[in-house]
Amino acid sequence: MVRPKKKLGQHFLIQDSIAERIANAVDDNGLLMLEIGPGEGKLTQFLLKRFTERLFVIEIDEESVEHLQQRFSELDGKVLFGDFLKTDLADRFDSYNLVGNFPYNISSQILFRMLQYRQSIPQLVGMFQREVADRVVAPPGSKTYGILSVLVQAFYDVRYLFTVLPGSFFPPPKVKSGVIKLVRNNRNQLNCDEELFFKVVKQAFNQRRKTLRNSLRSLLSDEIIQDETFNARPEQLSPDDFEAICQMIEKK
Repeated sequence: MVRPKKKLGQHFLIQDSIAERIANAVDDNGLLMLEIGPGEGKLTQFLLKRFTERLFVIEIDEESVEHLQQRFSELDGKVLFGDFLKTDLADRFDSYNLVGNFPYNISSQILFRMLQYRQSIPQLVGMFQREVADRVVAPPGSKTYGILSVLVQAFYDVRYLFTVLPGSFFPPPKVKSGVIKLVRNNRNQLNCDEELFFKVVKQAFNQRRKTLRNSLRSLLSDEIIQDETFNARPEQLSPDDFEAICQMIEKK
């Protein structure tokens, strides 16, 4: 087997069975598919079998772009050279699904970027470092439940699909990976100011050992600070609970 060259700190998936399993986990909702960081095309080959006419890829490495263009004639005109985190896709695509084996060092940033453009992204299926995947799908009350959990789950239904061991990559990472699936829920918009929601969630979890009364003190009026809601710690609250808190803050 020819091993791909390691580029940009990425660990390349080398097992066809894992790549095919990821590709098959994507729901065909009739929209375009955008694969982030396809590299040598291990996942791409299986996505093309299902979404031949609707698959686009975005790749930041110039050598990989050239390789993809030469290897897959089906991608003629559909290989975007650029950084997903910095590329404005609004002018090119109305709606699209995201899929990929995401580099560990930017995986959380990809999720925040997804949230920014969530009205255009109804689905994401991706492989993340296991720690990140666990945080995304963690339920309230768990030790891994945090900022990423609340913000993603506020707008997406989340599901952990399967774990991928280090031996499935070259070079092997020191940690396990996890594949997750995110599908937009019915919440088109929050029933509170979105900027306040993000601020409250982040401020609460930045002091997660404190009760909300203490961590959010700077945002609470004298009228509501004694409400029993604020006796809780942030990991005990669902996205709906955080939304309700923001409504309380706005009313008072």
